[in-house]
Amino acid sequence: MAQARLGAQKPDKIEIADYEPIRSMRNVPTTEYYVPGHRTCGGCMPALAYRLTALAAGPNTVFAGPTGCMYVANTSYLCGPWAVPWIHTQITNGGAVISGIAAAYKAMIRKGKYDGEYPNIICFAGDGGSSDIGLQALSGAMYRNHDLLFITYDNEAYANTGIQVSPMTPYGAYTTFTPPGKVVPDAKPLFPKDLLKMVAAGHPAVKYLATASVSYPLDLMNKVRKALAVKGPTFMHIHAPCPKGWSFEAHRGPEIGKLAVETGMWTLYEIEDGHVKVNVRPRKWRPVKDYVATQGRFSHLTDEMIQRLQAFVDAKLADLGLEAEPPTPVPPVAG
Repeated sequence: MAQARLGAQKPDKIEIADYEPIRSMRNVPTTEYYVPGHRTCGGCMPALAYRLTALAAGPNTVFAGPTGCMYVANTSYLCGPWAVPWIHTQITNGGAVISGIAAAYKAMIRKGKYDGEYPNIICFAGDGGSSDIGLQALSGAMYRNHDLLFITYDNEAYANTGIQVSPMTPYGAYTTFTPPGKVVPDAKPLFPKDLLKMVAAGHPAVKYLATASVSYPLDLMNKVRKALAVKGPTFMHIHAPCPKGWSFEAHRGPEIGKLAVETGMWTLYEIEDGHVKVNVRPRKWRPVKDYVATQGRFSHLTDEMIQRLQAFVDAKLADLGLEAEPPTPVPPVAG
């Protein structure tokens, strides 16, 4: 655990309770709380997601980090990049740990044993630690109405242990567990879970949920601040391209993140008190084939497979009222 005192007073404190959106990149806070000292891959977009989240949250923040890329690459050789308290959790129990932290602060405040301000309590978990092996603990934290924020940084694989498939891996993507071959030429034959809608539909205590992308930093930071201003549990799902796992040049992460939004492979929206608001809508949707062409993990896809992926994206956009024209027919699955 990072050696920083819980609740310590630091300069440039952000008053989250008085939420004000950051109007432009010129107004972004400059005091860093995710600092040099990590050993992530070149071009790591999950690391940038952590940095932007920490900038938005400010000094009175406690992070919990389940096992994953942002644990292992950040804590090598007994050092870490956090200038605020951080605790490692098992990949299975990030939600449970932040629930305990929240309950402990409430109890200390109630008993007069802590006179500081209630902190921002954030779990920063990968897609595996959220949508798969950590889903039970995430659900419990959202259900019990704790005052906290659970963030999923989504690089669409169990990337820390060699790029294995996860429930968030897109259809057709190559991973070490889903190589294309004669039996399953598509590589991954299944479509990903819709984690944000799962949380929204099944947890009535959650009043604010949002998707975000590292390629849209101002949108991401404002959503973090808004989530922290809401009393009770909140949830964010951040898209974070992975050069190593997706097979693209390290400098292209921001470009590919934007392309995901422009093609509908990722959508930026928020749900506040049950009302859906789309934050970014391209004037014209680009075809999914433009997106898959940028990444080696899709290099085996045929035109028919890309059409199947396009149909999935079209249906997702239609569900948000963002229909792409014309709709793409769904090719039958072989076998």
